[in-house]
Amino acid sequence: MQPTKSAGLLKILSVSPLQNDHASLQSIVGRFTWLLLKADSFPAALAILGQHDISVVLCERDLMPGRWADVLNGLNHLPHPPSLIVTSRLADDQLWAEALNLGTWDVLAKPFEHREVVRSVKSAWQHWHNQTEMAARCSTVMRAAS
Repeated sequence: MQPTKSAGLLKILSVSPLQNDHASLQSIVGRFTWLLLKADSFPAALAILGQHDISVVLCERDLMPGRWADVLNGLNHLPHPPSLIVTSRLADDQLWAEALNLGTWDVLAKPFEHREVVRSVKSAWQHWHNQTEMAARCSTVMRAAS
């Protein structure tokens, strides 16, 4: 399944203090009917997450203050947490292992490669979509059972 207009607009949040990250991602996702929202810090990201139904978050490894793990922790407190993709110029084996073991969806190296960003965002969206649908079904079954 692909995100389409009938399924709603795919909303992506880019969290990075680096404006180049936002510009690079916009040039990639701008070719699709996807909306890229931008935050330069974790507090700004939380504000956006409180106002929009975000399905995928791309987060720079190092934020000021904080880091991607703080964002992951914040996302896990949301009713329908978006899939998190960590981005870094230093996407080494240690970051991959730590990020994936803690529950992120993917790690992307920078500079961004168009094909990799699209692949990762689509699969992260599909995961989020499946989780959201499963939660809705479980809720329906529980209401019917009571």
